[in-house]
Amino acid sequence: MTGQHLLTYKGHSGPVFGVEWSPDGKRIASGSDDGTVQVWDPNTGKTLLTYRGHTAGVRRIAWSPDGTRIASAGQDNTVRMWNVTTGQTLLVYRGHSNPVWAVAWSPDGKRIASANAICCKDNTTDSVKIWDANTGKTLLTYTGHPDEVFGLAWSPDGKLIASGSYDETVKVWDPNTGKTLITYRSHRDWVFAVSWSPDGKLIASSSQDGTAQVWKPI
Repeated sequence: MTGQHLLTYKGHSGPVFGVEWSPDGKRIASGSDDGTVQVWDPNTGKTLLTYRGHTAGVRRIAWSPDGTRIASAGQDNTVRMWNVTTGQTLLVYRGHSNPVWAVAWSPDGKRIASANAICCKDNTTDSVKIWDANTGKTLLTYTGHPDEVFGLAWSPDGKLIASGSYDETVKVWDPNTGKTLITYRSHRDWVFAVSWSPDGKLIASSSQDGTAQVWKPI
C-alpha cells in the first residue's frame, strides 16, 4: 500500500457532493452542485455520460444493484432515476417538499429510500420516503426523526434501514411498517452518514462531532 495518487477528475464546474463506484467497479458516478451527474472511467478520467435532468444541485447518488440505473437526489426536491447507458430519464420522484439529501436502493433493487434535508422546521413531516423503484409510488413515509435526515442505508438483507439525522441520533427501523426498532444516541452533533457492515451485524456512523462510531444495532 503506497497511497499513490492515480487520477483527478475535473469534469464538474461546481462542488462535488456525491461519488459512488458502479457495482462492477468499472465506472464512477459523481453528483455536483452544477446540477449534473457524470459517469466516468476511473482508469482514464474520461467522461462517459453527463446527465442534466436536475434544475438545481445534486447532493447524493446511488447505483441500482444491477448497475443499470442511477438514482440522484437533488436540491430541486426530486429524485431522478435514469438509464446509465443512454442517460434517458426513467422516472422522476416528486414525493418530497424540500431538497433531497440522501438516496439508497434496497438490495433487491425494487425500492428506494430518500430523505429531504428539511422536515419539521417548516411543519412538514416527509423526512424519509420509501417508494417503488419501478412506478414511483410512495409506499411508506417515516417520521421517526424530529429533524433533517442526511444519511440512509439499507441492511444487506433489505429488512432494516438505518438513518442518521441532525437530531444527533441514528435510528434503525422497519421499511415495511415504519416502526422504530432502536435509537442510537452516542453522537454529540448531527449525524451525516451511516453504513452497515457486509454481514449486517454492525453499523458505522459519522458525525459533525468529529467522530465515526461503530456499534451493534440489535
